[in-house]
Amino acid sequence: MIKEEFYDIEEAEFIDVIGARVHNLKNISVSIPRNQLVVITGLSGSGKSSLAFDTIYAEGQRRYMETFSAYARQFLGGLERPDVDKISGLSPVISIEQKTVNKNPRSTVGTITEIYDFLRLLYARAGDAYSYNTGEKMVQYSDEQILELIVTDFENKNITLLAPLVRGRKGHYRELFELVQKQGYLRVRVDGKIEELNGKLKLDRYKIHDIELVIDKIIPEEKSKIRIAASIKTAMNQGKGSMLLLDDKTNKIRHFSRNLMCPSTGISYSLPEPNLFSFNSPYGACPKCNGLGIVSEIDFKKLIPDDKISIRKGGLVPLGAYKNNWTFRQIEAILKKYNCNLDTEIKNIPEEVISKILEGTDETVKIQSEDGGNEYGSNFEGIINIINREAQDNPSAGVQRWANSFMNKITCPECNGSRLKKEALYFKIAEKNISELVNMDISDFGIFIRKIAPKLNAKQKIIAQDILKEINDRVQFLLNVGLEYLTLNRSTKSLSGGEAQRIRLATQIGSQLVGVLYIM
Repeated sequence: MIKEEFYDIEEAEFIDVIGARVHNLKNISVSIPRNQLVVITGLSGSGKSSLAFDTIYAEGQRRYMETFSAYARQFLGGLERPDVDKISGLSPVISIEQKTVNKNPRSTVGTITEIYDFLRLLYARAGDAYSYNTGEKMVQYSDEQILELIVTDFENKNITLLAPLVRGRKGHYRELFELVQKQGYLRVRVDGKIEELNGKLKLDRYKIHDIELVIDKIIPEEKSKIRIAASIKTAMNQGKGSMLLLDDKTNKIRHFSRNLMCPSTGISYSLPEPNLFSFNSPYGACPKCNGLGIVSEIDFKKLIPDDKISIRKGGLVPLGAYKNNWTFRQIEAILKKYNCNLDTEIKNIPEEVISKILEGTDETVKIQSEDGGNEYGSNFEGIINIINREAQDNPSAGVQRWANSFMNKITCPECNGSRLKKEALYFKIAEKNISELVNMDISDFGIFIRKIAPKLNAKQKIIAQDILKEINDRVQFLLNVGLEYLTLNRSTKSLSGGEAQRIRLATQIGSQLVGVLYIM
C-alpha cells in the first residue's frame, strides 16, 4: 500500500508522477516543474496524451470530485483512479482541448468571451438613443418637465391635449369609441380631424387610421398649472406613456413622452435593457432572421435547372416527374387556362404563368374530378410557398433537407447581418452602434475602447468606468494569445481548432484563478 504524503502544494516545486502505466506508458516516473510552461513532445503513440490527459488531468479531476458529498457524487458518476503509483504536488486542473468551441450558430467570439455581455450592459446604461426616422437624438421628459414646457412655450395659446390610442392600423374601432365614451370622454381626433363621440362613430375598416383621445382644451397660464398637470397625467395613462399637444391655431403637433421619444415624429422607444441588444432574446433579435443574421432564400435556378424539359418530365425539380396527384392537377388546370399543357417545354410557357406556378395565384382555376365528372374551383398555393411551409413547419429531417436543397443562405435584408432589431441599432456610444463595434477587428476594437473615455459625458463616464475596465481586460487577453485579427461577431463554428483553444485559454485567464494547472 502506498503511503500518501500531505504537504503544502504552494511550497512544492514539482509535480511528481511516479510509476505511470496508463495505455502506452511503461512505469514512467517524471518530475514536472510547477508555475512554468512545460511542453511534452514525442513521437506519435509515445504516450504524450496518456501522461497529460489520462494520468495528470484524470487524477486532478478525480481528487476534485472526491471533495463532493456522496449525494452529489452519485449524479456525477465515478471516476477510476489512473494506473499510477503516486502523483504529488498536483494543483486543481483545467483541461483546454483543441476543438471547435461550439456548433451553435448563435454563439460568437463576443458571447463566449463575455465581452458582448459587457457591451450590452454598456449600451443599455450609457448609450444615446437616436430616431430611426429622422436621426435626431431622442428626448425623455418627466411630467414636471412637460408641464413647464407647455406653460413656457404655449402661454396664452389655445391648445388641445391628446392621448394616442391607435397608430397606423386598420379597423372600424366602434367598440373603442363606445368604451372611451363610457369613461366620460366627449371627443376623439381621427386622422387629423376632431369628431364628437355620439355613439354612431364608425370608421372604414379597410383604411389605416390614427386615433387620439381629446383629454383637455385649455389656454396655458400660471394659474392653470394644476389643471394642466392633471390632464398630463391622464393623457399619459391613456396613451401608455405618450401624449400629443395640438396648437389649435397652427394645427401643429408636438409630441411628449415619458419614454425615449423623437421630438419631430413622436416615435418612442422603451427604456433600454441589456436584452434589447441580445440576438438570443426575442426582445432584441431581428424578427426576420430571429437573431441569426442570415435567412434562406429560394434559388430559382435550383427549381428549374433546365427549361428545355417539360413539367411532365420533371422540369420542376421539387415535384419530379408527373404523378397523378392534386398538385399536378392544379398546375395542369393553370396551364390549360393559358393554352399550355404539362408537355409544353418550360421555356415556351409564358413568364406570367411560370410565376403563378412558382409563387401561387388567387385566381380560381377549374379542376375536373378524377372520374371526369363535375368541375370545381381552387386556388394554387405555389411551389415556393410549399417549400417554405415545409421548411418551417415539417419536423422531418428528410423533408428539411429536401426543402433546404432549393435554398441559398443570404445575409438578412432587414438587419443586414447585425442580428438585432432596428431600435437596438440606433443606440450609440461615441457615434458607434453595438453592431459596428462587434464587426471591428479585435485590435481596432481594443484601440476604440481605450480611447472612448474622452468622448463620454460626465454621467456616462461614471456608469462606464467599471464596464470598460472589464472589456479592456478581456480584449487584452485575446490580443496576448494572438487573436487580434478576429471580430467579436465571428461565429464560433467557423473557428479553427487552434483559434478555439486560444479563445478558451484567454477566457480562463480572464477568470483570474490562481494556482491552477492548465493542460492543453
